[in-house]
Amino acid sequence: MSSIKLSATTKTAIAAAAVAFAGPVSAAELTFICYNNNVECETFEELAKGWTAETGHTLDMEVVAYQVIREQLLTQVEGGQSPDLFRITDVGGFAPYLLDLSPYIDRAYWEENYSNVLGRATMVTGDNGIYHWPTLLSMTGPFVNLTMFEDAGVDLPGDGATWEDWAEALRTVKDELGLTAGLCMDRTTHRWAGPAISYGAALQENGEPILVDDGFRAFSELFVGWHAEGLMPQEGWPAGAGTQYRNCAPQFLDGTVAMHQSGSWMIGNYAENITDFEWAAVPAPCGPAGCGAIPGGASLAGYKGSEHPEAVASFIDYMAREENAEAIAIATSSISGHQGLQKTGVDYSSLDPKIGQALSVFSGNAAGAPEAAWWLSAYPQNFAIYGIVPDYLTQAINGEISLDDALAAIDADVKAKAAE
Repeated sequence: MSSIKLSATTKTAIAAAAVAFAGPVSAAELTFICYNNNVECETFEELAKGWTAETGHTLDMEVVAYQVIREQLLTQVEGGQSPDLFRITDVGGFAPYLLDLSPYIDRAYWEENYSNVLGRATMVTGDNGIYHWPTLLSMTGPFVNLTMFEDAGVDLPGDGATWEDWAEALRTVKDELGLTAGLCMDRTTHRWAGPAISYGAALQENGEPILVDDGFRAFSELFVGWHAEGLMPQEGWPAGAGTQYRNCAPQFLDGTVAMHQSGSWMIGNYAENITDFEWAAVPAPCGPAGCGAIPGGASLAGYKGSEHPEAVASFIDYMAREENAEAIAIATSSISGHQGLQKTGVDYSSLDPKIGQALSVFSGNAAGAPEAAWWLSAYPQNFAIYGIVPDYLTQAINGEISLDDALAAIDADVKAKAAE
């Protein structure tokens, strides 16, 4: 596999561990099915040298396409033919088959640094176990065309600016430059929910989805109004039907709009493909209830039927150490799931400045994400919710039904899904 550059501190730690290791009574070789977003698997393999030096255990890693993880691995695990370790995104689906790490790790450390994501499994298991470690986070948030703002003579709203502040700035950019629209948002509740949470949408009550409340309604009214005035393009939500997903990247890339509400997964795309204007990620805009952004991401977990549970837990725990979590975030150009690093910041100075800037912004979005955002990320039926809201709000935007009728239909459909 390709060589991964690690910091001098990490290399020193690996070397020290090699000197200290005296060897366990019985060393295990763990099987690990891994997939890459970037170079995650190679990075795990490089860092695992330090784990092997400490424990004597080794890895037998197989790198597969994400399609294999998504379409085949769960069936394999359900049938009892599972590797010891795997990298997955559907933590809720795998939850019944995951090893509880808590008997083997420092629970206080994990709760201090990873408590935000643990609900992805425990919302299914119904206990207080620790079942996975976030190898990376994704976060929603906006990108802006800096060149457009400069050409229009409009200052970027500062930290703590509301969605209404941004809407006003985008109106001016639109008018000054003669744009057909100012803001485009991917057509999915996943991108819409952060702003709604900012306006007070709780999304749940006692663990059950409620969606439509005063905050949800408040942002719905703003959102429909932005379409009515032409701030948002017809090629976005209005052009979609039913639960159809639509990506606004084409409108941002071709200069149709000055802001794209999307997420951190677009950083690499924009860094590679935008060559004719300056762009940047900006902090999640706020509302009366905070500055909402929705997390996602991939996790490392172990199989509860493994013959080597202590070794499995030790590998995951080793990767979850702060210095290793930071090394992984840098090597893979990603947001760390480590809450301490989200607050203090990962040193991305070795990366392309645009990528480092954007990652730092999205990491800040993670540190400030409200509780409702983490709940939605963990809710096992969140993908159903992601489609329901665009279906009915689009009908209201297009004048097919009233906003009141759209909200009533959203409420009814979500309750029906929750009851299934």
